[in-house]
Amino acid sequence: MSTLVLGSLTLGDGKIIVGWTLFATNSIVENFPLIYNKIVSACNSVKLLTGVATRGIIICDALYSVSVLTQIACVIAASVYGAVFISEDLELIETGHLFTPSIVISPNDAKSVIKYAKSAQIPFANINFQQTFVGIKPSPAAAYYTSRGPSASYLGILKPNVMAPGSNVLAAFVPNKHSAKIGTNVFLSSDYNLLSGTSMACPHASGVVALLKAAHPDWSVAAIRSALVTTANPLDNTPNPVRDNGNPFQYASPLAMGAGEIEPNRTLDPSLIYDATSQNYVNLLCALGYTNNKMLTLIYDAIVSKSSPLDPTAI
Repeated sequence: MSTLVLGSLTLGDGKIIVGWTLFATNSIVENFPLIYNKIVSACNSVKLLTGVATRGIIICDALYSVSVLTQIACVIAASVYGAVFISEDLELIETGHLFTPSIVISPNDAKSVIKYAKSAQIPFANINFQQTFVGIKPSPAAAYYTSRGPSASYLGILKPNVMAPGSNVLAAFVPNKHSAKIGTNVFLSSDYNLLSGTSMACPHASGVVALLKAAHPDWSVAAIRSALVTTANPLDNTPNPVRDNGNPFQYASPLAMGAGEIEPNRTLDPSLIYDATSQNYVNLLCALGYTNNKMLTLIYDAIVSKSSPLDPTAI
């Protein structure tokens, strides 16, 4: 999606850097010392952090050598006021949560932050949370966790068909279960939460299918699927081919995104649809070597015995 809930880091020289954060409150870390200390910058020692950086915003600079999750745990244990993490970990950004006042920025943005922290006479910064940004580019991208093809049962059937929004989607949530936490012992609950997964993408696709069925009540399931696939968009909003967050900096293949992202308005008038009947599927099963006895456990129709082995791709 091109709309994201993010945060921003404002340096004392006025420079604003947009980063990722899902810290659970809308508080502001304001006018805190910005600390860059090479001795503790790995942020993997609670003892060192406690001695140097608790009363400020620490810059954790250990890209690729220490995981951000380890850094977060150490920062929380040391009761550091705030932190700036440097990472390109798309898994963290798509499904992670930050339990301490902090923000994740890219290695490229980190250069100017570190330069300011080292050169300013009294470096300080603010971190703002729960900010909504629209028009994020590039978008969409195939999530790292998406259910990828090929189909385990038959390689000739495309999996997935299409992709739909599924990362950090605002969803209803169980109100008596904690949806977020601060530190290690403050638990928060809410009627809503930002969730990620194919379970978030499925309702988007299901809603489009329901609207399409209402507009074309005579269409079969196969016809609706055809309309979704033939009108899907394989380009992002830059516009370039959709990228794959599971294979950073690579374009997504049909095994990651199917035909592309669903476009509800275009599905209403797809110009051409490909339909399929039950006999087509029976023929496919026959071609895959299913015997009559096996077929009868799946379907109860006389067409089974009349089916002839065909090329599976004929469906």
